[in-house]
Amino acid sequence: MPHHSTPLDLAFHALSDPTRRAVVSRLAEGEVPVSMLAAPFDMALPSFAQHLKVLEDCGLIASEKRGRSRWCRLVRPRFDEAADWMETERRRWAERVDRLQAYLDKAEDVDGKPV
Repeated sequence: MPHHSTPLDLAFHALSDPTRRAVVSRLAEGEVPVSMLAAPFDMALPSFAQHLKVLEDCGLIASEKRGRSRWCRLVRPRFDEAADWMETERRRWAERVDRLQAYLDKAEDVDGKPV
């Protein structure tokens, strides 16, 4: 399978890291300056900024300079794309499980014994 860096691929890659997921969870409560966002993490600000860059590059967050602070906020459309993809896959697997169950029920009815 070829490797493509689509926006959705980049979003899932960004969300694969626990620090970035924690940032996203915090930003779900509202926008916040980077200094407040970084406070709970035991890492240097340049290292933390790299996490923000990954999130921003894939379109999950946006930031802007306000005075002497940089503020971050979530960007909804990329989350909607990821949620839509997951819902499509969830439905597909639910349908497969339902078909398997129907097959097993039919096979059991034919000879009266469980398969």
